[in-house]
Amino acid sequence: MNRRSFTLSAATAAAASLLPRAQAQPQAASTAPFKFSVMLWTLKKYGPLEKILEIVAQAGYTGVEMVGEWKSWTDADYTKFMTRIKSLGLTVDSTAGAHGYADAANFDTVESGLRKTIEACKKLNCKQIILTSNQRTDSPTLQGGSIESVKRLDEIAAKADVQIVLEPIDLLENPHAYLTSVTQAFEIVRAVDSPHTRVLYDIYHEQRQAGNLLEKIEKNIDLIALFHIADVPGRHEPGTGEIRYDAIYRKIAELKYSGYIAMEFYPTGEPVATLRAAREQAIRDASMS
Repeated sequence: MNRRSFTLSAATAAAASLLPRAQAQPQAASTAPFKFSVMLWTLKKYGPLEKILEIVAQAGYTGVEMVGEWKSWTDADYTKFMTRIKSLGLTVDSTAGAHGYADAANFDTVESGLRKTIEACKKLNCKQIILTSNQRTDSPTLQGGSIESVKRLDEIAAKADVQIVLEPIDLLENPHAYLTSVTQAFEIVRAVDSPHTRVLYDIYHEQRQAGNLLEKIEKNIDLIALFHIADVPGRHEPGTGEIRYDAIYRKIAELKYSGYIAMEFYPTGEPVATLRAAREQAIRDASMS
């Protein structure tokens, strides 16, 4: 499943002011220490960006995540978008940024991409940037090269006071990916040894690639700064496939994880109801820890 970006055009941005204001539903009281977000690209089929933001707010979420929808925006587009999400009680917790750090020869392009994403983050009030490794090569020094590249990117992130998170992508989705498991990501992050570089633990990708989900969470919780949620197969909501999300939510609550968990699935039912149910079930499961 490929991520797809969409843009806030001048016309649709102007139309945002004409849409009825959606009221965000308050999150139910719970012992869950984490926060809830939605990756916007998964809802593209339900309408333009303004409609999707309303869906997220109506389902009771406080965060949204992006994959570069802002790349063609003007300053006016940023202003309209930020005004809209503020009115809905939303914030941008993460956005995708530079890609391809596993290829040292391509570092200048990766660095440029990160700096552009940092500039976007300033306008989005976003503090976290998602990085993917892109293509692997046959180089025996690839891991070491990745560590050195990420160290250099970490220095840029530290100066900008943002955090980068490395996301592995399973080989079923991208047969040419270098970083394919959180095990590799943890090794890189431990070597970089900086609070500005952490791991995005995508449960969907890790189940498809390697499994053994809970043990890796428990042993590396200090290096995890974001979770992505979808079931296997199909990338639908928890409960539609093989993953025991009740055990995962209990475990991360037990370990006092306090960051975002982001729903990155295709709803099988009406989107507001499905997203709300997924959030509420996560709260119930976490409260049983």
